[in-house]
Amino acid sequence: MRALVSPGQGAQKPGMLAPWLALGESRQRLERWSELAGLDLVRHGTESGAEEIRDTAVAQPLLTAAALLSYEAVAEPFDLVAGHSVGEFSAAVIAGVLSADDAMRAVGARARAMAACAAAHSGAMAAVVGGAPDAALAAIEGAGAWPANFNGPSQIVAGGTVTAIDRLVQEAPRGTRVIRLDVAGAFHTPLMAEAEQALRAALAGVAVADAAVPMVTNQAGQALTNGRQIIESIIRQVARPVRWDLVLETFAARGVTAQLELAPGGVLTGLAKRALKDARLEQVGAPAVVA
Repeated sequence: MRALVSPGQGAQKPGMLAPWLALGESRQRLERWSELAGLDLVRHGTESGAEEIRDTAVAQPLLTAAALLSYEAVAEPFDLVAGHSVGEFSAAVIAGVLSADDAMRAVGARARAMAACAAAHSGAMAAVVGGAPDAALAAIEGAGAWPANFNGPSQIVAGGTVTAIDRLVQEAPRGTRVIRLDVAGAFHTPLMAEAEQALRAALAGVAVADAAVPMVTNQAGQALTNGRQIIESIIRQVARPVRWDLVLETFAARGVTAQLELAPGGVLTGLAKRALKDARLEQVGAPAVVA
């Protein structure tokens, strides 16, 4: 049983599209996707620095493009696909639910809307590492924040107002470390409600097909093939927690023996090390790696 996974925001790196430009029609694809996403992917993927690509409106289309280009270099069948946060769009394309062009157009709208919400609500995020999950969740709720990412049993990321995250950092529960994250807003919390509505509008009328292979969704870790259900899950997940812990539980329950992470790989491979102890964990790094 093989799983293919696509990383989310935070995995981006300066110059990450440069290795792919020499392959086939990659530049032409990137130029077309740039028009659809409303962003110069070639420039940002080759020239922009870390601070510029940290911008949500830039990072999300870049990550989607990198995952799709790297997938074209992987000539292997997979039994399950999944993506972390914005990585669900490239996963949906790979599963056959959306076309690449429709996905890039929707990601551009999602990225701009989430960036606008972040600017409007002055949110922040912090990772609660270690300790009992119940204690971490109680501390997050007590601070007035929300759980935004369940990355595993020993890491829950909280999101909320700057005041709430300040309180969480100051009142870290016993046996944990609370690490403030360098992000622009409180993603995957109710502060992103307007972005959820914007994404729903962007995906209205888009052609949707059932998945050729099951896609394990962030919202509940369900392995779905119904295309409409997958799209609804992707939309609702903007303002709700990323349940990557449940994705990994589904992988384990289904007997996944190998996981391949698309470019820019590393983050999801690290998260899988505990949950999929006996599985072979691989990454697509650059064309030379998969040639």
